[in-house]
Amino acid sequence: MKQEIQRKYPSGKAVHKSTGKKWEEWFSIIDSVGKGMEHKDIASYLHKEFQVTGWWSQMITVAYEKEKGLRENYQRPDGYSISVSKVIEAPVSTLYRQCENKEMQDKWLSKYDGNMIIRKSNPNKSMRITWADGKTNLEINFYHRGESKSQIVVQHNKLSDNKPAEKMKLYWRDSLERLSQSLRS
Repeated sequence: MKQEIQRKYPSGKAVHKSTGKKWEEWFSIIDSVGKGMEHKDIASYLHKEFQVTGWWSQMITVAYEKEKGLRENYQRPDGYSISVSKVIEAPVSTLYRQCENKEMQDKWLSKYDGNMIIRKSNPNKSMRITWADGKTNLEINFYHRGESKSQIVVQHNKLSDNKPAEKMKLYWRDSLERLSQSLRS
């Protein structure tokens, strides 16, 4: 098995404990019945035939596709998607305001034209945003992690391929670090 599978996915112990089979066993099953099947058909087959939960059937299918070179890192059916998160010493309401308010965004977001469109928001919980390029979108979620500690999770979706996905992963890591630093000062 490729080293990548071991790093990117739950351990062999976790998959075995949760599904009753090891990664190699699942891959062998899919090889015997799933070659040429679409992603949704493989996941559905695992769910129906082996009573694997929806989450595990998706996880096993994605791991198989990556192992066989059928899917790249960050690839999803609707494009490429990355996710970055950071725990920050600040209440959720502060993080939410930093994302909602244009003047506050300018302090920690760089190299964007400021034309993000917030399509939907649930104060102090989540935001759905059309990114400045007008083509990709963000899902930002906020979680309380202690007395004055919160987590922000940014998922950037519908990226065109692996290169922009890698670039945006670095962009969001740097941006969330700037956000954290700006709140410390």
